[in-house]
Amino acid sequence: MDTLTRIRAFIDVVEAEGFSAAARKVGRSKALLSKYVRELEDDLGALLLNRTTRQFSLTEAGHTYYRTASDILKEIDNLADLVREGSKDLKGRIRVSAPRTFADADIGRSLIDFAAAHPDVTLEIISDDRFVDLVEEGYDVAIRITRLEDSGLIARKLSAFSLIACASPEFLEQHGPITHPSQLAGMPCIVDTNGRTLNNWPFENKDGSVFSVSVHGRLEVNSPLTAMRAAEAGLGVAVLPDFIFKERQDQGKLVPILADYLLTDRGIYAIYPHRRYLPAKVRAFVDFLSQWFKTNP
Repeated sequence: MDTLTRIRAFIDVVEAEGFSAAARKVGRSKALLSKYVRELEDDLGALLLNRTTRQFSLTEAGHTYYRTASDILKEIDNLADLVREGSKDLKGRIRVSAPRTFADADIGRSLIDFAAAHPDVTLEIISDDRFVDLVEEGYDVAIRITRLEDSGLIARKLSAFSLIACASPEFLEQHGPITHPSQLAGMPCIVDTNGRTLNNWPFENKDGSVFSVSVHGRLEVNSPLTAMRAAEAGLGVAVLPDFIFKERQDQGKLVPILADYLLTDRGIYAIYPHRRYLPAKVRAFVDFLSQWFKTNP
């Protein structure tokens, strides 16, 4: 029996969280999968799974083996993709993590356009505002809107990105002109809790030095879209992603402020694990997004 077949059976069982669920998913009998896993354990001389009638769990050895075996199989599958990548017919599944803000905004159209252009690729998009662990959670690629930091991941910049401080015309008329970020400490602000700085908003002086202003308000929300609507309603100053602000700019409900003090070191990035053999479908996906943003600045 092929060792790779046994390894795939083990991984299928782990990821489906049981033999019955794995059998339904891969179209093989529960007995056959059980046989493959038992043979793998015999070869290794170690128990990988704890089995009872009601519970299923990995042993310590099983955890270690699963992580390493998953990486090995991905490399084998990716190598096969690399050999086939001369073909224009991309196939398979791409698991993508993207912020809700990205997926729900106009720029989320880039994901839909890719799916339309590649009908044989299944695009699984998980909208999540947290920074997922790509390797541990099994993602092929993540879209991140942030200042790029050093990591063991590969990043490709898709587009420049900036934040825009803004408020409604009525709010500005009531609170007077806002000419310096320090003024925000004494007036209502809308805090988007998705941001890493929370209510300590960073700004940049003309000499490049960075400083922060502690802000407060009656609304804290983990949604730039809700923060935008609150600012339009006159509840305070909001700091919004530029692509969110520009969608409503023509309506005149928000006025940009403090443009000379906002940080400019942000970007929209495609992040993916460092792999020796990057799957052709992932490379095509990232290439498509890069070109999409060039065509739709």
